[in-house]
Amino acid sequence: MVEQITISIPNSVLKAENTDSQNFAGEICMLAAVKLYELNRLTSSKAAELAGVSRVEFLSSLGRYQVFPLEAELRELEANCD
Repeated sequence: MVEQITISIPNSVLKAENTDSQNFAGEICMLAAVKLYELNRLTSSKAAELAGVSRVEFLSSLGRYQVFPLEAELRELEANCD
């Protein structure tokens, strides 16, 4: 099951981004997925699902957003070492 959420984006933002609403929506989903993953609120699998890409593709794209791909795993290892 999929829930649909509607947000309002001013046309001036789309023009500033030089994009259309469909491409911008995809970018918003990716950005939300990256941030939720970075905050450890979503696993990489769930974040990839939100972004609409495979887990491998999601993890590979994290460098573009300056997010370490295995941050959650690293934190878990550090916690276990204390």
